[in-house]
Amino acid sequence: MNRIQKLFSKPKEKVIPFVTAGYPNKNSTVNLVLEMAKAGADMIEIGIPFSDPQADGPIIQYSSEIALKNKINIEFIFSQISTIRKKTNIPIALFSYFNPILQYGEEKFLNDCLKHGVDGIILPDLPLEESKKFCKNALVLNLSPILLVAPNTSDERIKTISKTANHLIYAVTILGITGGKLSSNIEISNYLNRVRKNSTSPFIVGFGISSRKDVIWFNQYSDGAVVGSACIKKIKNNNDPEFTINQYVKELKGKL
Repeated sequence: MNRIQKLFSKPKEKVIPFVTAGYPNKNSTVNLVLEMAKAGADMIEIGIPFSDPQADGPIIQYSSEIALKNKINIEFIFSQISTIRKKTNIPIALFSYFNPILQYGEEKFLNDCLKHGVDGIILPDLPLEESKKFCKNALVLNLSPILLVAPNTSDERIKTISKTANHLIYAVTILGITGGKLSSNIEISNYLNRVRKNSTSPFIVGFGISSRKDVIWFNQYSDGAVVGSACIKKIKNNNDPEFTINQYVKELKGKL
């Protein structure tokens, strides 16, 4: 079992904050992740910046633009994760569009994930039909490929996606981009109940989650809540992003 599998083998509330690698500064990622871990985050999602992020709303797009201007790249991100791994054993998932992985080389990327201590890879734009080989290769290395399902994903497709990913899947709550407004609670709960019924693996929920109240509500219907755009918002133009993110994660965990 890898760290993600161990985490999701236990039925408890989970908070998964997000940070864009290289934002707000090139060297920010290590300390931000360590502060999130200290504050009680259950798992961390680190975004690999990309110039054409189809699923990202304006806040995460902005952070990616800044990170790319800061000359961040995958090699540097892996070196940052190696530094993080010397200080914490928290599960880490990289969020990456498939194009940067292709440019880096699929096999090299997966081997470097294993080498530097990454546990999972969230792939927002890789269609199921094209994901099978990547997922198989990741699973052989005991890495968790994390595929997405959406409100318009059919029951059969949810079953197939969860079997292909095997360890964990990611249910997005809205059609469109991150940071958007959610549908009604009834619509979302019906959708998440459908994911629960059809998925053979645990699943996390993301898009539009920003408060302690959201965390409690979404954990009733899933195995964990991802907080993305709201984390970036908190550290944008902030004089002390490390302290701010630590306090915010504590708030999300109900520790404040």
